[in-house]
Amino acid sequence: METLVKVAGLCLAAAVMALLLKKSTPELGFLLAGAAVLLGCILLLRGAAELAELWEELTGLTALAPALFTPLVKVTAIALVTRFGTALCDDAGQSALARVMETAGAFCALGCAIPLLREVVEMVRGWTGA
Repeated sequence: METLVKVAGLCLAAAVMALLLKKSTPELGFLLAGAAVLLGCILLLRGAAELAELWEELTGLTALAPALFTPLVKVTAIALVTRFGTALCDDAGQSALARVMETAGAFCALGCAIPLLREVVEMVRGWTGA
């Protein structure tokens, strides 16, 4: 909760300053927004360590292979990168590039999910005896 408040405050302050700068120097406003995004990501990385510890604890408690959990982490990372990249492209007025990035993110996510889908197919084969 504390991190969310910090990131929200940072984003709101940067948005207001970028809006004010947009009238005189739009390039500086864009750079300010980019710097705020980087700082916000750095603030979020602190929570990533806690999530990694929880992830290891959960994989240790279950009988499932880590190979089943890895695609979930990869797909989540792909979704976050795609979301940030798409937003930056849209903000820069490059909506076509943003749509290409969305499509690339979807294909990459599906590619990362292939091992998980194969495991599901093997599990179903085990149930049917095929």
